Amino acid sequence: MNDLWDAAIVVHGGGPTAVLNASLVGLIDACRASNRIRRLYGARGGAHGLLTNDWLDLSALPSSLLAEIRRAPGSVLGSSRKPFDHTHLGPAIARCRDQGVGAIFFTGGNGTMKTAYLAHQSGELLVAGVPKTVDNDLLGTHHCPGFGSAARFYAQAVRDIGADNRALPSPVTIVEVIGRNAGWVVGATALARSRPDDAPHLIYLPECPPALDQICADVQAVYARLGRVVVAVCEGLRDPQGRPFGADLDRAGDQRHELPSNLAHTLARAISQATGLRVRSEKPGLLGRSCSFAVSAADAQASYRCGFDAVQAVERGESGVMIGLTETGDTATVPLARVAGFERLVPREWIAPGGNNVTLEFLRYAAPLAGAIDPWPTL
Repeated sequence: MNDLWDAAIVVHGGGPTAVLNASLVGLIDACRASNRIRRLYGARGGAHGLLTNDWLDLSALPSSLLAEIRRAPGSVLGSSRKPFDHTHLGPAIARCRDQGVGAIFFTGGNGTMKTAYLAHQSGELLVAGVPKTVDNDLLGTHHCPGFGSAARFYAQAVRDIGADNRALPSPVTIVEVIGRNAGWVVGATALARSRPDDAPHLIYLPECPPALDQICADVQAVYARLGRVVVAVCEGLRDPQGRPFGADLDRAGDQRHELPSNLAHTLARAISQATGLRVRSEKPGLLGRSCSFAVSAADAQASYRCGFDAVQAVERGESGVMIGLTETGDTATVPLARVAGFERLVPREWIAPGGNNVTLEFLRYAAPLAGAIDPWPTL
């Protein structure tokens, strides 16, 4: 690539998180400290802004505003799920050349890292990926920025639903948890427990598909013991035949984005019909990935660190890499070829043999990322 460049651009992709903007501020701070990158642009609306020349100069934002942006949920630049393929690459590279841009940062999940890898393969730009997804399903990193805060939100939500359920048994509540094909967030609801009878009493992950009969039998067993049941299910849960228990499918036929749109409600009706119990459903939905008052401090710091270190990787001349996090919170570069298009699921050995809970190993993994979930008192 041409060495005569002094600018870079950042592109956000996919669903935002409660800590995505911390990565953006990390990028901005590192560029300000750089001797190579004098200007940092942001593409408004993700890939759409990149392709339509809707760029914002981030270089002169005041420090007071950056401090607020670092704590803000969502994406102050905007994001996009717009497909990006070889036909888009030429115009995007030409625009970058015109503006003296020699490096591009892609912040996102699996789809975004595929886009980053495509851009890297052109050989025209230095490319670095900044991980971001509440689903926690990226390879090459111990965890993903966004996951810890989503895990914290849902653990606190299920803790509080459990307190309500204990006070006035429903008797059965189904809580639908974000996560698509990966059960990392729904598994983290187990952090809500401090006593043996605390919610959630049952947890179902898409990595271990249960039959409806199994769920009903599990619910009846817990109800016979406690007189109340809180069940946490991942939004992408299917039965062993791959069916969503009769739930409607959003974007049916789209292998990447197909998702049941009313799983908890559908399951609640099916369980009620099969068992005769009264069952209700709850679906926090997008609140779980965007909730600013449930941010994990460790998650926010990791997000900032990934943005900052992505700039340092590019300054070293690295390209075609993603910034990965280690168990200790340090970072390391990972080839995008090992990340793009792959999916990291919960290991089967971290799911209880009965398929309705997680193991102690899972809790040891998730607890430091979500932070302490304090219990409520009982009499």
